[in-house]
Amino acid sequence: MPNQDERLLATAIYLISFFTAFLGPLIIWLLKKDESSYIDYHGREYMNFFISYTVYAIVSGILVILLVGVLLLWILGIMGVVFTVIGAIKAYEGKEYRIPFIFRLL
Repeated sequence: MPNQDERLLATAIYLISFFTAFLGPLIIWLLKKDESSYIDYHGREYMNFFISYTVYAIVSGILVILLVGVLLLWILGIMGVVFTVIGAIKAYEGKEYRIPFIFRLL
């Protein structure tokens, strides 16, 4: 079971993403990944999530020409917020959460 500090930092990876999208979670992950496998897991999960949903957003942006992309962008935005909140809650509870629909690159 991860300790309180690890749980708070893993939760911060998700929550700070609402304000700094990429840079905040990246800094926390890079500074603490060697000290805690729990923070490393959640940092990798968030970075994979960010990369995957950026690719989905680019594809949806291109599909706006066909009008399908408008709907996809709305769905993508809602899914991004929901999965980030769920990830933060699970990280605080001390559980590992695998975000659906992402590429596991890292």
